[in-house]
Amino acid sequence: MPNTRTATTTTRKSSSKNVTNSSTIVSKRKRGQNPKPSETGQVEDIEDILNFKEQEIGEIRVSLLDWYDKNKRDLPWRRLDNDDGERKGYGVWVSEVMLQQTQVATVIDYYNRWMDKWPTLYLLSLASIEFLLEVDGDGGGLLVRDGEVVYEWKGAKKIIEEGGKFPRTISSLKKVPGIGDYTAGAIASIAFNESVPLVDGNVVRVLARLRTISANPKDSVIVKKFWRLAGQLVDPCRPGDFNQALMELGATVCTPTSPSCSKCPVSTQCQAFSQSQQGGPLVTDYPPKVIKAKQRNEIAAVCVLEIKESRNYVEGAHNSNQYLLVKRPDKGLLAGLWEFPSVLLEKEASMAIRRKTIDIFLKKSFNLNLTENYEVILRDDVGEYVHIFSHIRLKMFVEVLVIQLKGALNLLQSSPDEGSMVWKCVGRNELSSMGLTSGVRKVYTMVEKFKENSQTTAICPLKATKSRKRR
Repeated sequence: MPNTRTATTTTRKSSSKNVTNSSTIVSKRKRGQNPKPSETGQVEDIEDILNFKEQEIGEIRVSLLDWYDKNKRDLPWRRLDNDDGERKGYGVWVSEVMLQQTQVATVIDYYNRWMDKWPTLYLLSLASIEFLLEVDGDGGGLLVRDGEVVYEWKGAKKIIEEGGKFPRTISSLKKVPGIGDYTAGAIASIAFNESVPLVDGNVVRVLARLRTISANPKDSVIVKKFWRLAGQLVDPCRPGDFNQALMELGATVCTPTSPSCSKCPVSTQCQAFSQSQQGGPLVTDYPPKVIKAKQRNEIAAVCVLEIKESRNYVEGAHNSNQYLLVKRPDKGLLAGLWEFPSVLLEKEASMAIRRKTIDIFLKKSFNLNLTENYEVILRDDVGEYVHIFSHIRLKMFVEVLVIQLKGALNLLQSSPDEGSMVWKCVGRNELSSMGLTSGVRKVYTMVEKFKENSQTTAICPLKATKSRKRR
């Protein structure tokens, strides 16, 4: 092989929308009593309610920690030994990053498998990203998130390269690739008992209801205000437990649409609950819903290029065939991962235009010229596939191109301008076991099913002819 190149309630109507509320909130709201931001701007809307009173802080800490001790869920990362700071720091890191992507129920099994495979930071740093993906597919969206290769792996390599000592403070943790304010706060407080806050969606919801904050929770200025509020509440003696309790409350009791206010340990301090009991805005009106940014639509022509030794498409020795893969740039969407050759299109185009675009790309990048150095054995449209990222909706038009080179694989050349194109040819078995993203694996599966159907169509008429002859 030549080449490797350079995620019982009561429903009542508000004046603007239907809202689901806890059964404990039974009073009807008055028409037009939606929470309103300040006319002078959202910052002023929150300034007057930023501070908790000392008595409130003490009551919330005691009530919330007592509730947490009795009701916390038994989760594997909460069983880590407090005396083993390094392992607990690593375990908390892994769990928190996973929990940012999907639900707890999904994370538990995945977390256990991860820790079985890579129980220490050092072992994780030794693994290649291809091996990580190979072991557990695309990580259920956890190894590749929003087009970025898993942060734990990048961060682990950096920590090991700089001496291997796991950072223990929030300031040192934020120097690690992929660790931001939230993750740093989680690790520092939960694993190393540093009295620092952390704010996620659950915490924002709890705080917004405690203080009836109607400002946009996504606004960068308002986000800082939530961090300030959380910092006032965090218990200096049990910061990790308090932070987990606040998140646990948001996840299990103070939920987005069906809060169980009768079970809430801090309902006495909750201004939203108090207002709702007096006929004011509903608890579920806080925080206000924010319209998500519209996804960007992209269109691509994808070519699954298979290089065969035998000219017989039906009877060819599949295991000796080679597939051309290209490596994406080291920065940007799906950085450093392997995929089939593809070209972004400005808009949806006909099959003829897509093929012409792919032909130009293959000729420029790999010196593949139909009239000179290869023969087409099969070329056909396979279908369309839409892959969703958080900010991009990518529609792929997939084709299969099976060719036979007029010469060896070394006919393939890198781009004449010596750009960043990196490519390799792999066999069928290797491709099947490679760590591929879910999008690339879906494209490969589409092509395999298409070829199987094509072979069945080609063979069945022949069998029918032979059967008639025997009659």
